[in-house]
Amino acid sequence: MRTVTYSMGMSLDGYVVDPHGDLDWGAPDDDVFSFVTDEIRGVDVHLLGRRLYETMAYWETADQDPSLDDANRTWAALWKALPKVVFSTTLTEVQGNSRLASSGLAEEIEQLRAEGDGEIAIGGPTLAAAAAELGLIDEYRVRISPVLLGGGIPFFPHKERRADLELVETRTFSSGVIYARYRVTR
Repeated sequence: MRTVTYSMGMSLDGYVVDPHGDLDWGAPDDDVFSFVTDEIRGVDVHLLGRRLYETMAYWETADQDPSLDDANRTWAALWKALPKVVFSTTLTEVQGNSRLASSGLAEEIEQLRAEGDGEIAIGGPTLAAAAAELGLIDEYRVRISPVLLGGGIPFFPHKERRADLELVETRTFSSGVIYARYRVTR
């Protein structure tokens, strides 16, 4: 059965986006980008909310940019090929290897879990919060950047219910980014 993982970068004070909606503070260096690229290779399907889908839409055509370096070209190819399910109440269509969710979050995850082994990645703090509230996340993977934002959109929404975690893996990058992978204990 597939597992559900929530993996994103966050500031040391727990935000994925700063108070102005910017993500530039979390731009990965080459080592972190390589790590994230390797991580996405293990994903079978990616669930996204509307905001993250719109942010990541760039990668659907990025491979057409002749100035793109090899690392970004590799990421673009992986992202473009990855099946994606988008949860939105405002979008009427999506592009690329994406489809709009046809049922609720719990039902979509249940169906995707039953389709085999592997990983269902969930992206975006709002969608992840909904999955966490339903007890659907199996692993949390966080890349903590050495910056304090003072506000913004939190990685761990306040409405999330308690989840006991087991530390599975850690890694520290030369840039000061710390990766921590936790498995939910049930």
